[in-house]
Amino acid sequence: MKLQLALDEMSLSESLLFLDKVKKSVDIVEIGTPFVIREGLKAITEIKHCFPQLEVLADLKIMDAGYYESELAFNAGADYVTVLGVTDILTIKGCIEIANKLGKKVVVDMICVPDIPERIRQLEAVHAHILSVHTGADQQAAGREPIEDLRIMVEHTRSSGVSVAGGINSTSVAKYVALNPDIIIVGSGITRNADPEKEVAAIKLTMRKEA
Repeated sequence: MKLQLALDEMSLSESLLFLDKVKKSVDIVEIGTPFVIREGLKAITEIKHCFPQLEVLADLKIMDAGYYESELAFNAGADYVTVLGVTDILTIKGCIEIANKLGKKVVVDMICVPDIPERIRQLEAVHAHILSVHTGADQQAAGREPIEDLRIMVEHTRSSGVSVAGGINSTSVAKYVALNPDIIIVGSGITRNADPEKEVAAIKLTMRKEA
């Protein structure tokens, strides 16, 4: 089980300093959508260069031109790229095609997918690598958590990996670990914590103990 740290609000220089503090407990660094919009693909290249031991995910939330946009991120150094599960299956297949050519992986972000079991069936038919439960920031503000969607995902997934994101922190992570996803994604629970090094270590410890 891997821990993915989502970076959204920091500048590139701030993120490099932050990662140096927490790198021992992190497996995957997510270059979040706001981060990519603000800093560009150079952020992927720079973080991969400075922390080659960490995997890097580019959260592009691709909606069209799957092959081309994925290739841009992979060539910049990304190990994973995200595509939206609500988009056309042809776009998702394009992402998967170039990922397979380059030895990379595609994460299908299931945010706002209305029928998760049916979409899982369709995505596994095209050999999607990882399916991601994602309760967005606006949904979290309305009080929603990703735990129920994760239960559905785990029940119906047969061949794809599973990741989960949405307001997870050290006090809530155990219930997610109990469902045994492949990747747990934490963002502000770490980055906004008063002691991020202690928080990320506590999350990682729970993942090891409960898995």
